[in-house]
Amino acid sequence: MSRVGKYPVAVPQGVTVTVTGKNVAVKGKLGELKIQTTDDVEASVTDGKVWVKPKNETKRARSQWGTTRATINNMVKGVSVGYKKTLDITGVGFKAQAQGRKLNLSLGFSHDVVYSVPEGIEVKTPAPIQIEISGADRQKVGQVAAEIRAYKGPEPYKGKGIRYSDEFILRKEGKKK
Repeated sequence: MSRVGKYPVAVPQGVTVTVTGKNVAVKGKLGELKIQTTDDVEASVTDGKVWVKPKNETKRARSQWGTTRATINNMVKGVSVGYKKTLDITGVGFKAQAQGRKLNLSLGFSHDVVYSVPEGIEVKTPAPIQIEISGADRQKVGQVAAEIRAYKGPEPYKGKGIRYSDEFILRKEGKKK
C-alpha cells in the first residue's frame, strides 16, 4: 500500500480542481496546470479534497498511485503558492542580467551566454550575482535552474561558477610544493 497515495490532497481556497476522465486540471491565481493520469489510477474530487486510487493491485498501479498523488499535490501548491529557486554566481567578472524573456550570462567565456526563458517561468536578477527563478510548475522551475547551472557548474578548487543558494560545495586542497 502506498504511504503517499492513501492521503488526500487538500484543495486550498481560490484553487479549483477539475477531473474529467483521465485528465486533471488545476486552476489558481498563478495559472493553470494539467496532467493526464495513467490507466492504472483514477482521481476524484470529494469535499474539497482530491483522492487518488489504484484501479487494480498490480505493481505498476501501486507505484503510479503515489506518483500521481504527489504530482497533483505539486500542481495544487504551484498554482496557489508557486515554486522558487535561487542561483548564486561566484567568480570575478561573472554576472547575470534579465532582459524580458532572455537571460544574459557573463561567465568568463569569449562570448556572453543568452538563455531564452520558457513560458510560465519568470526570471529576475535582484543582484548581478543572483538569479531568482519562479513559476507554478515545479518540474519546469527545477529544469530551468538545472539548465542555467549547467552552463558553468561550481568547480571544487575556488568555488567559481553557478550554484544553488542552499548548495554546499566541497572544496579540494590545491597543489602543494
